[in-house]
Amino acid sequence: QVQLVESGGGLVQAGGSLRLSCAASGSIFTINDMGWYRQAPGKECELVAAITNGGSTNYADSVKGRFTISRDNAKNTVALQMNDLKPEDTAVYYCNADVQALAANYWGQGTQVTVSS
Repeated sequence: QVQLVESGGGLVQAGGSLRLSCAASGSIFTINDMGWYRQAPGKECELVAAITNGGSTNYADSVKGRFTISRDNAKNTVALQMNDLKPEDTAVYYCNADVQALAANYWGQGTQVTVSS
């Protein structure tokens, strides 16, 4: 089992920045891919950014150049630095972790990000 705890959401004006953090605990197995997803009201959940345990990254087109995902494998943490935020970035952001050894995928509880215009 893996528990994911997110922090760092909040209210910010357009053009501002926020940093989301996620700490994983509980598993003695290697955490493979980690990522951030978001769900806005009335919309489907979408991938924002993902990172492998080797450091390869993948971003949604809508956030490229503005968001940066990073991780610390030793601490089992992943972070999302969000710059130049836009109102359309408003959503609940969820941390995700994939543990291939357990054939399991885990989710955090979500953190609200609200960007005002």
